[in-house]
Amino acid sequence: MNLSSLSASSASSHPLAPYGWDEAWEAEFSSYGEQGLLPGRVVRVDRGQCDVVTADGLLRADTAFVTPHDPLRVVCTGDWVAVEPAGYPQYVRAYLPRRTAFVRSTSSKRSEGQILAANVDHAIVAVSLAVELDLGRIERFLALAWESGAQPLVVLTKADLVPDAVTLAHLVQDVETTAPGVPVLSVSALDGAGLDVLVAVVSGGTSVLLGQSGAGKSTLANALLGEDVMEVQAARDVDGKGRHTTTTRNLLALPGGGVLIDTPGLRGVGLWDAEAGVGQVFSEIEALAERCRFQDCAHESEPGCAVRSAIDAGELPERRMESYRKLMRENQRIVAKTDARLRAEIKRDWKRKGAEGRAAMEAKRGRWQ
Repeated sequence: MNLSSLSASSASSHPLAPYGWDEAWEAEFSSYGEQGLLPGRVVRVDRGQCDVVTADGLLRADTAFVTPHDPLRVVCTGDWVAVEPAGYPQYVRAYLPRRTAFVRSTSSKRSEGQILAANVDHAIVAVSLAVELDLGRIERFLALAWESGAQPLVVLTKADLVPDAVTLAHLVQDVETTAPGVPVLSVSALDGAGLDVLVAVVSGGTSVLLGQSGAGKSTLANALLGEDVMEVQAARDVDGKGRHTTTTRNLLALPGGGVLIDTPGLRGVGLWDAEAGVGQVFSEIEALAERCRFQDCAHESEPGCAVRSAIDAGELPERRMESYRKLMRENQRIVAKTDARLRAEIKRDWKRKGAEGRAAMEAKRGRWQ
């Protein structure tokens, strides 16, 4: 047996293997191991402290040594960390470089990003079928999911509330059109429909469960865990919205393999430097744009615009185009708040468009006189 086989065997038999420990993490951690530190995965973060699962069990550790000014570099659920082996309190001394990170903008006016989960393989967007589908919100979640580096999956929950199979098929098709390249699965935690497929997906790697309050995330988490671990509250009959049943991000090992991170319901889903993610969600629009006559085509009234031609032919819904523009504008504003060069470019563009508008008005006045 060669050294690489020995290393792989060591990683697979490690007590942290059920939490995602593998050969690559073992190699990343080697220098910290030489310092006598323990590897562990963060299962919960709360006010400067975190719960970390290690080979010796669950421990509470202080994050004072890894709390930088940048909110995107704080310890979060899903991180792999190096922890002191003993002492009170025990401290997290470092966290390993993240493979993926799910980030959104905060609701504050400070132009900050907020990291929700780290080292995620699958981003599960839970959408309730008990209320009317909000395709724009699904697109927003998917943009952040693609940007994170994880593979998105849309799970339509409460499928048992849909009156018939034909209606359910149409709803799935609507979401599939909204989510090119993303698997869409309808499930019912009540009767178990679709759960076997979802269990097979989440058994490989780490999954994060995302969605609005009332989307059925906690019920879905309990179904995957095989027991009532997460508290569940009924959604309001009026609008299908729920209260924040889950108030912290929790990492849980699944009985069939894999790891699940459950998150609180997200009422606000602001983009954070997610241009590539938006482009992935609207890949058909970006593919069409490459066929436009002009490289800087705005897809409005320019001649030879392949995007407008597709809309006029009924091949591309106008709603998709408007949603694409909206998310791109929002993302540009967010990036501009922290990028002086881009801010200047946007201002120049505004001035140019203003000048063009004024010139057009002057030309019209001249024709009227």
